[in-house]
Amino acid sequence: MDIFRQATRDELDLAVAWAAAEGWNPGLHDADIFWSTDPAGFVCVERAGEVIGTGSVVSYDGNFGFMGFFIVRPDLRGQGIGRRFWQWRRDTLQARLSPGAAIGMDGVFDLQPFYAQGGFRFTHRNLRFAGTARTHASDRSVEKLGSLPFTLVEAFDHQHFGFARERFLRTWIQPRGGEALALVEGETIIAQGVIRPCREGYKIGPLFAISAKAADRLFRALTSPFAGAPVYLDAPENNPAALALAARHELSEVFGCARMYHGPAPVLPWHQIFGVTTFELG
Repeated sequence: MDIFRQATRDELDLAVAWAAAEGWNPGLHDADIFWSTDPAGFVCVERAGEVIGTGSVVSYDGNFGFMGFFIVRPDLRGQGIGRRFWQWRRDTLQARLSPGAAIGMDGVFDLQPFYAQGGFRFTHRNLRFAGTARTHASDRSVEKLGSLPFTLVEAFDHQHFGFARERFLRTWIQPRGGEALALVEGETIIAQGVIRPCREGYKIGPLFAISAKAADRLFRALTSPFAGAPVYLDAPENNPAALALAARHELSEVFGCARMYHGPAPVLPWHQIFGVTTFELG
């Protein structure tokens, strides 16, 4: 008999390891940050004392949910386990949210019809681009996110994510082995982003900017310290300027997900979103 239940901290590590095996290239320290964001947001399928499936049902203070880490052990796929588990996850997350709150997800393209059957609607594709970081001239307007008033950082993030996520953000902007930077004009943030070490290379997320020029400047500042290493950017296809930025820095498309929502899709300034934060937590 399969048991659907909340996962332990060690089982989240297993989910991350499985994600790496799927080629999703998770961040080296993602599990610690994800767990601190919402310890009740990670679930699994247990059979005969073994975990055979993983997933997330993360709630942002009941106002917005995000589903990710949907993996069934490869040797057990095609038996209906994933369908039952996914439906349970959707219903579990709905119960954790305020009435009418939306749920988002970045699902692999092949499963898009399945997710649609479960009530999710497609909005756009988020595409992963890969390339090699290069050295760029320093920019005097760049500041460490951690050195800025958190209220400013949180407000800029809220504007582009659509919901408050203080617990996540406080740790995300202190990436071990990475950088969290902003472009500042006067006392105003015009771009902010994070780059973190992953199983392979470094991944940028998020990259929010009020203009394509500001996004390009911040991209250069984020990647320059890691010149020569692989670098990844998950860019929303519904922002042509984000795709142009990837092309300008000779990044090639290597992966992608369908952004889908159950319930009302948040109204976001996608023209200012050059890189989404994560495929796992939104």
